[in-house]
Amino acid sequence: MESVVVKNITKTYGKEKKVAVNDASFSVNKGELFGLIGPDGAGKTSIFRILTTVLLADSGSASIDGLDVVKEFKSIRNTIGYMPGKFSLYQDLTVEENLNFFATLFGTTIEENYNLIKDIYVQIEPFKTRRAGKLSGGMKQKLALCCALIHKPNVLFLDEPTTGVDPVSRKEFWEMLQKLKKQDITIIVSTPYMDEANLCDRIALIQDGKILSIDSPKNIIQNYPDALFAVKADNMYSLLKALAIYPNRLMSYAFGEFAHFSFKENPDKADLLQFLETKGIKNIEIKEAAVTIEDSFIKLLS
Repeated sequence: MESVVVKNITKTYGKEKKVAVNDASFSVNKGELFGLIGPDGAGKTSIFRILTTVLLADSGSASIDGLDVVKEFKSIRNTIGYMPGKFSLYQDLTVEENLNFFATLFGTTIEENYNLIKDIYVQIEPFKTRRAGKLSGGMKQKLALCCALIHKPNVLFLDEPTTGVDPVSRKEFWEMLQKLKKQDITIIVSTPYMDEANLCDRIALIQDGKILSIDSPKNIIQNYPDALFAVKADNMYSLLKALAIYPNRLMSYAFGEFAHFSFKENPDKADLLQFLETKGIKNIEIKEAAVTIEDSFIKLLS
């Protein structure tokens, strides 16, 4: 059963009609953890704002649990939870006051839905009398997630929830999402971090407002069409310059301490090694590389 359906959504801004979302279509199944993966400015937040009924699309349609986001926006607002990218709770209220406020808005109480937020709330409960503005980044995210869940939503929208959060808090946050998924909540999360894509059931890769691919992370990686190699040398800058002019080059780009490289035609590591040596590249290492979501994203952009 489809929980969220997006059909041919387009959104532009300003007199110059700058395109933020370009004919985007996708659907999310009930109970699924779905990721919108793309860099800053790709259109993720605009899609989230349209789906959470705070922004109107120029064209196209979208629905949440069968409810139209334009015609039935009031009903939708009672059934979704939304955690914006920017911390948007009341900084001068305490942790407990923020939670009580959002519970009251939705006509419920902390006690009524405590079971849903318990695993998260116990981590911030020792700071329940502390003002929200004085919390660490990780604690702010946990409080914001509690507030988004306090009315037991059917669909949860999380816009870049781990941006600016330390690695430990990022890991904890995704563990919390996996637990929430078991409670049959549909979760849609956006992130610029490619490594987080592997934690989703399915992902949509997005760039310049256009959906490039939709599938499970595993399938996207398996469908990578080329043999991929990792190349390392003493000087990365010189290596990248040399790879760029290799006659049998299809693609090359920096990837951590290596350069990722694919051949235009039949892979020939010996010929590549010889070519790089003639260009004065020292201590060359060439090996097969495991394809990642980031490699797939770069390939789709090329």
